[in-house]
Amino acid sequence: MRRRERLHNVVAWRDTPFYTEEERAALALTEAATRLQGGAAGVTDDICDAAAGHFGEEQLGVIVLEINRAVGEQAGKTW
Repeated sequence: MRRRERLHNVVAWRDTPFYTEEERAALALTEAATRLQGGAAGVTDDICDAAAGHFGEEQLGVIVLEINRAVGEQAGKTW
């Protein structure tokens, strides 16, 4: 599959077959961490557990830091 197809379909990552289970876990974590308005639940235990099933502690730390960097949030400032 071409990168362009994956990139253009990331908005519908739940509904497309283009992403691995690991990628889906990272996308779910990212989505939950960045959608905190409007009553969203944020990062739930289920989301954390799913991500931890695919990534080690160090990898999860890097993912969380990248999420914070992408949204301009200083690591440790609010959590």
